[in-house]
Amino acid sequence: MTKSPLHTFHIPVMGLAYTIDSPIRVAQYGISSVISIADDDLIEKMRNFYSTKFNLPYEEITQKFHDYRAERITSYLNLVDKIVKQKFETFKTELVESKTALENFMLMLPNTSDIKKGFQNLLEDGISFKENIQHFIETHLSAGAIDVNIMTKLDKDNFIKNEQLPIEFNDAHAALRGFAKSNLESSVVLSAGMNPRLYSYFENFPDFFPNENNELKKKIILKVSDFRSAMIQGNFLAKKGLWVSEYRIESGLNCGGHAFATDGLLLGTILEEFKQKKEQLLQSSHELMVKVLEQKNLPFPDQPLAVKITVQGGVGTSEEHEFLLDNYNVDSVGWGSPFLLVPEATSVDVNTRKLLINAKEEDLYLSHISPLGVPFNTLKGTSNEILKQKRIQEHKAGSSCPKKFLALSKEYDPHGICTASKKYQDIKLEELENHKENLSLTAIENAKSKITEKSCLCVGLANASYLENDIKIKGQAQGVVICPGPNMAYFDQEVSLSDMVSHIYGNTSVLRANNRPNLFVKELKMYVDYFRNEIETASGEITTNQLKKWNSFKANLLEGIEYYQTLFSTSFYFKKDVEKIKNQFDFYKAELITIKIPHPKMV
Repeated sequence: MTKSPLHTFHIPVMGLAYTIDSPIRVAQYGISSVISIADDDLIEKMRNFYSTKFNLPYEEITQKFHDYRAERITSYLNLVDKIVKQKFETFKTELVESKTALENFMLMLPNTSDIKKGFQNLLEDGISFKENIQHFIETHLSAGAIDVNIMTKLDKDNFIKNEQLPIEFNDAHAALRGFAKSNLESSVVLSAGMNPRLYSYFENFPDFFPNENNELKKKIILKVSDFRSAMIQGNFLAKKGLWVSEYRIESGLNCGGHAFATDGLLLGTILEEFKQKKEQLLQSSHELMVKVLEQKNLPFPDQPLAVKITVQGGVGTSEEHEFLLDNYNVDSVGWGSPFLLVPEATSVDVNTRKLLINAKEEDLYLSHISPLGVPFNTLKGTSNEILKQKRIQEHKAGSSCPKKFLALSKEYDPHGICTASKKYQDIKLEELENHKENLSLTAIENAKSKITEKSCLCVGLANASYLENDIKIKGQAQGVVICPGPNMAYFDQEVSLSDMVSHIYGNTSVLRANNRPNLFVKELKMYVDYFRNEIETASGEITTNQLKKWNSFKANLLEGIEYYQTLFSTSFYFKKDVEKIKNQFDFYKAELITIKIPHPKMV
């Protein structure tokens, strides 16, 4: 029997390090979280750290091992699984033995939870409390999921000397194999768009196909930005006989990490489309999947398997949380950035956490520091930024690039080279030097800054765990890169796990800022700013395609505003702020209308 999840929120993946061990910290309370499996070097060091901490045997998997990347990932995930199971058993015993522990745990459960009510009844009953409570716990409680994340674009080719290895040794392929071979019964979250080669590789692992009881040992979660993308990717996987168990919708801009802006589609309108068309999505995938499973002589379900729709990005109050669950029928809401201020839940070093606590709206910005060439949400004043600027001033721009996970540019090297590396930036700066007589001083400075602004994310996004756990950091100093969403500006204190969970469920508030905008208003503002910037910074000749895209973007935003205005005038939520919210929608609508799309020049 599948037990219902205890919570209506989950902790999404954050960076490389920030949720690397979150399941070990929070899974015993039924909280699900996501580990990034991009950095096998960090993973191996964390396996060593936790093996020592829990007195478990450890043998290093060095890079001399034939399939070291996948083996490191499998071994770490098996270790996390083992520790979580141990901690969960200990926790269940504690709940049976201690009424205080049970009462504290009950405070962490949603107020609408049947399990919370069940505990309450048993406490009030009092008769043969211990036996009844033990039976109830065994029947109803489950640990939070140990899910993993693979950014599909991080699928670098790998070489031994000059010989390219087979595709299955590409980074994302090896990471998937590491998860597939682990003991986990959980999900892989695929983010950053479609990678057909990687999606096809899933067919090699039986755990992703339904068994004769229509169960999936390992599941697929797609992180998507809109319904169309969900339909295309879901059907692509279904044609391989694979089922998507969850569509995780993330705000395009109001999120942490890399920001994949939609074509002006706002979160509310996207969620509305999923709500209206969920059955269509299920039926389409089901029919395609069954056909393939029959051809493969594999068991197939008569009815579509379960599908969850979840949402994340910029949620900050219990009312917003409730509204998303209630109005859009979503199964869970992701809370990311606020958990960076919860030491019990995430791996963040002391100095970076202080920086986050003091961050204001203007300190959180959409940068171009990612070597992937995708806008990246980050924070001013990080140790990475300080060290990078120092190197630029000393004419030593660029990183030594020890890990090479983002060495994806083949412009100067068939093996791939990272745009944040010293090697790449030296070539680019030399090219600029050779052409400078044709450029103004301003143009030269701008071009220089474009080349050197890229940061070494592989090292910067991993360092927080090393610093927090006193693990030696080798090589060139890169400091810490952190990637919170803009929502971080309104959370300004370190918070205990129980207080953050109480905040999510509306039993207390950890927000002290009174200037926090509604999540839909904040996202709209970001899209209007993004749109204005796109038009103002456009250079060269404007193409018909560009004009078409801009017109569509603007029309979608206006349609989204219209949708919200209707929604908020009939909703029972946000009554206290409804007038202010409506005025803000009117304000951004007026702003949007004033942004003029340029006309193509007539020849």
